[in-house]
Amino acid sequence: MQGLTSADISEGNALTGGAALSIAYLVSSYPTLSMAWLLREVLLLRKLGFRIDVAAINAPDRALNVMSADEMIEAANTYHLKKHGLVGGLRAHLLSSLRQPAGYLRGVGLAIRLGGSDIRRLIYHFMYFTEGLMVGAWMIEKKQRHLHVHLASQAATVGLYVQRIFNFGFSITVHGPDEFYDTFGQHLKEKVEVADFICCISYYARSQLMRLSPNIHWGKLLVSRLGVDSAVFLPRPHRPASEAFEILCVGRLTPSKGQHLLIDAIQRLTRQGRRVRLRLIGDGLDRASLRAHAATLEDPEGVVFEGAVNQDRIRELYAMADVFCIPSFAEGIPVVLMEAMAMEIPCVSTRITGIPELIRDGVDGLLVAPSDLDGLTVALSTLIDDDGLRGRLGKSGRARVVNFYDLNRSVEVLAKIFAEQISDKAHPLT
Repeated sequence: MQGLTSADISEGNALTGGAALSIAYLVSSYPTLSMAWLLREVLLLRKLGFRIDVAAINAPDRALNVMSADEMIEAANTYHLKKHGLVGGLRAHLLSSLRQPAGYLRGVGLAIRLGGSDIRRLIYHFMYFTEGLMVGAWMIEKKQRHLHVHLASQAATVGLYVQRIFNFGFSITVHGPDEFYDTFGQHLKEKVEVADFICCISYYARSQLMRLSPNIHWGKLLVSRLGVDSAVFLPRPHRPASEAFEILCVGRLTPSKGQHLLIDAIQRLTRQGRRVRLRLIGDGLDRASLRAHAATLEDPEGVVFEGAVNQDRIRELYAMADVFCIPSFAEGIPVVLMEAMAMEIPCVSTRITGIPELIRDGVDGLLVAPSDLDGLTVALSTLIDDDGLRGRLGKSGRARVVNFYDLNRSVEVLAKIFAEQISDKAHPLT
């Protein structure tokens, strides 16, 4: 694929009346470690000539003093709604009711319709309504006319209010699978119907939206993959045999990631007489239970908890790994798998959702059935015993990422979608 050219940008500019393509992003939290790829996406879009302003419902997940330079700049320039609290909400209600009275009433009607007779849901929807007013007022101040939301959950519900009240352009990047568990509660069908277009990070995500929406909307469901910078995540140096075989798992410590199952596999490998060490990177709700589980292992050094780490440290830990394993029960397509593959680390994961689109079993890595402890143990023991297989899978995995999941190419695809789909003239302020 060729890079985005000046002609592509010019085409996009023509769609917006000759001005630079301008988009407001809305996410739950920004910047954040679990969505480090989003910062890279935003920076690359700006490099391609887009004007991107970012709003986040919640504050960043870390203090400024532990952020990278780019993260600190983004945090300082992001509109964090909850930082403005009650005063910001009341101001947005006043401004919008005076300037867009018809839109304001549409927002009230939407909150009543979506909240229904359930008092708790109604309260939540009036909160989303208020946040929608705040985002819309911020977009007017920024002279933005199109809102793009990452993840089709609560932040996209706020985006639904923005679209309804202000008649701005509206689009979503859908990751899955969380959005698909409660499609009614997340109003996913309505979001598909209202959005101008939807970027799906996998064909699996696209299929789930097709499943719940009429085929007249399928044309707006566009596949736009995430990616990693293969010039940053370079092949790690060859690792000679070491005292312990290093297995690395990166991700939030939550039930959906299957880390408890991985600890059980470590126990089995140890009982087979293998010297293995699992490093868990990340933090989350399962931290205490995972630590308690690890404490029951026969080898007290069998599991190391590294906590949440920044991108520089994570590359150091990747370089120490013999195998990368994430035995998830539910995923979109984990960017951490792409990072490990780009560094030629052989990967073991599960045959679920969009993961087989990234990893061809036996070619770019090994896939097992979710929850299959026997299969997971066999896959890991196979890689422990076969250095040649590890090398072949590692090289094929990197080639797979370079060819199909490289960050620059992925952002080029997204930029072309934006250039073709966004038109400020189609959404006048009302």
